[in-house]
Amino acid sequence: MSYDADLRRLRIVYVSGNVYDYLDVPPSVYDAMKTSGSKGTFLNTKIKGQYKFQKVK
Repeated sequence: MSYDADLRRLRIVYVSGNVYDYLDVPPSVYDAMKTSGSKGTFLNTKIKGQYKFQKVK
């Protein structure tokens, strides 16, 4: 995962190789994800369905 604070874009690279950008994600949400015990659980409960996304590749 990576985060562009200027664009508020969270980029997730899945084990399948798919890459998705989640849009307008606040820095505080990214910071919380970085320190979460399970990145996958955080992604599924706090990111997916909460933010618009686009598939990159």
